Amino acid sequence: MQTIHETFIHTYQINRSKFIAHLTPIYNFKTLLAQLKIDHPKANHIVYATRELNAFEQIVENFSDDGEPKGCAGIPTLNVLRGNELINVALLSVRYFGGIELGTGGMARAYGSAVKEVIAVASLQPYQKLVEYRFVSSYNHVESILYHLKQLEIIHIEREFGVEDVKWKLKANQEAIEALKKRL
Repeated sequence: MQTIHETFIHTYQINRSKFIAHLTPIYNFKTLLAQLKIDHPKANHIVYATRELNAFEQIVENFSDDGEPKGCAGIPTLNVLRGNELINVALLSVRYFGGIELGTGGMARAYGSAVKEVIAVASLQPYQKLVEYRFVSSYNHVESILYHLKQLEIIHIEREFGVEDVKWKLKANQEAIEALKKRL
């Protein structure tokens, strides 16, 4: 299985219709969907498909055709994610209609092509299971901890600022967590 750690964007055009495909890590999905709705108010459709592992290591898939004919947008998008064995990712395609009907088959191929092209430019990484690590620190150590997190490329970070201390909750691969423990 493969995954990504940052968002990739690619534009695909056919018959004057424009498909802007966004491949993003699953943790960024809801934020990106909301932002795309703001950034592209005149878009005809924002189609998406997601694949992620749940707590039991089962693959959970979801998709939306966003008003496109059933089976012409979300499923072709999801099928390309499956075929590339991508996990913990979301693919969102913003479509602007160009005035020429693509037909259901043409539309399915267009969405599939947009997804294939954004995957081709993406930096795919082998999937590694993330483990959760919690700890507490004083305020004096926050900057140092953030420095180490950046050095180890740990990006799943939650912080809770208390009266006297900071509670941290991280998700990263086991190697990064062990390296962080040695540095703290």
